[in-house]
Amino acid sequence: MKVGSLGEFGLIERIRKSAPQGRGVRAGIGDDAAWLECRGEALLITTDLLIEGIHFNLRWTSFYALGYKTLAVNLSDIAAMGGVPQYLTLSLAVPGKYRAEDIENFYRGLNGLARQSGVSVVGGDTSAADRLFLSPALVGHCDGRPVLRRGSRPGDDLYVTGTLGDSALGLALLRKKIRKTRASAAAAAHAIRRHHFPTARLAAGALLGRSGLAKAMIDLSDGLVQDLGHICKASGVGAEIDEAALPLSRAYRLLAAGDTAAALGGGEDYELLFAARPRDRDRIEKLRPRLGVRLTRIGRCVRGSGVIVLDRSGRPRQPSLRGFDHFKNPA
Repeated sequence: MKVGSLGEFGLIERIRKSAPQGRGVRAGIGDDAAWLECRGEALLITTDLLIEGIHFNLRWTSFYALGYKTLAVNLSDIAAMGGVPQYLTLSLAVPGKYRAEDIENFYRGLNGLARQSGVSVVGGDTSAADRLFLSPALVGHCDGRPVLRRGSRPGDDLYVTGTLGDSALGLALLRKKIRKTRASAAAAAHAIRRHHFPTARLAAGALLGRSGLAKAMIDLSDGLVQDLGHICKASGVGAEIDEAALPLSRAYRLLAAGDTAAALGGGEDYELLFAARPRDRDRIEKLRPRLGVRLTRIGRCVRGSGVIVLDRSGRPRQPSLRGFDHFKNPA
């Protein structure tokens, strides 16, 4: 079977099944980060490969923004496990046509966010290439038990931080698939910034993990429907999303004019999606002020499998975007 037919997640599953597991591996391939037990400490390791022309386009992305985002997307994986980031290695392959100043600006963006998030950049490797390749690996830790994708059960509430779909609309604007007007200029600037400078919800993730309220959690990189599907598969449940409950920014509402496709399947929001027991609603309400970010209950886990979107009348509907797959949705 060709990789294009198998798809990204089918390929990952084949790799996972054949991978050897050594001592101390508590959670390996198949979660937001690997969980390793080392001398009684829970270590978290994640990596997100970024390739020019696949993950980013330098026609509309500055080197500074690229450096920032390279770290941010990895921080988000650590946040989704309820962890704290510590050390980063970064290997990069650089075409000779780029200037040294370009790479310095890249590291300005990366190092600025590293300082904000308490991350030390400790090594990596360099090589020549015909396009820019970025291969970061981020190491963190968790004071308690990391939050995995498995752990939800039928009846659990589903919550999401922040707002959804802005990044996808920002990318559509950059690709000129959406035209901004004078009236929508501020909204367009907001969406584009959300695409270039995502916020990893580190404080919220760590607090939800320490409190034990998040029973399963994932960061939203490939789209709400698809990423929720990963929780469903890992936990052996289905899910229902209330379309009317989706948290949408003012900019989104202005730009999308009632269409929720980008919020459901656009990707690159890097918000946190988690499942919690209904009995913990009061505790979650009390925790809201300390999370530092908007929190919205958007649905529930149910018996069965897969994700259903319910429209404002409570009828199931098929979203037009299902999320990103590297081999089924090539750049």
